[in-house]
Amino acid sequence: MRFTSERRLDDGVLEREFTLGEIPGTLWTPGSSPAPLVLMSHNNGLPKADPRLVARARYTASRGYAVATIDAAGCGDRPRSAADERVRADLRRAMQAGEPVDEIFESFIGPLVENAVPEWQTTLDAVLELPETGDRVGYSGGWTALGIRLAVAEPRIAAAGFFAGGYVPRAQREEARRVTVPLLFLLQWDDEGNPRQRALDLFDAFGSKEKTLHANLGGHTGTPWFELEDGCRFLDRHLK
Repeated sequence: MRFTSERRLDDGVLEREFTLGEIPGTLWTPGSSPAPLVLMSHNNGLPKADPRLVARARYTASRGYAVATIDAAGCGDRPRSAADERVRADLRRAMQAGEPVDEIFESFIGPLVENAVPEWQTTLDAVLELPETGDRVGYSGGWTALGIRLAVAEPRIAAAGFFAGGYVPRAQREEARRVTVPLLFLLQWDDEGNPRQRALDLFDAFGSKEKTLHANLGGHTGTPWFELEDGCRFLDRHLK
């Protein structure tokens, strides 16, 4: 891991960009250490610098957590193949036209998840070696399929917060019953991009004995700010 920049924010949080081989990432750490670690992802395809992710990361770090995020292959500033660009365009067109997207989604997102998981595990290994981080790890993010796969494959993850979940590949839907860590699931009731019933069915499928569903009115980007506060209280219960 090589840090390429750093700056101290007004709330005392230290924000550092890093590279880990070909993987670009950002790490936010609070003034106190060692701090529990939260792996924080955004929806597949969006960069780690997306303002909504950055706002969530900074707030979570100010509450006493180390927060790490990376750009998956083909996301953010990482190179995209012409084939990936065509699939993304086909997916956007089909969703806007109200056409079936399941097969397009499966062929694109499934491999993206499988390729992303080892990179997140490599990042986890590297960040946990830093003196600023403790050994308690959580996951929080809008890329639910990735979170499911990580929660199943990575025993160090002790709690998870997922957003939406309407479109999740079949493989991760089948894996959902193997997710047993405490779970907080956020659902926007009027989310135009995530079918409500699919998200409810996914929540029902999770194998966790402790799982909580928060549903709020509004579209995809309308999640109330207080859910971020509640999310940190959820992490406090399980990581501190």
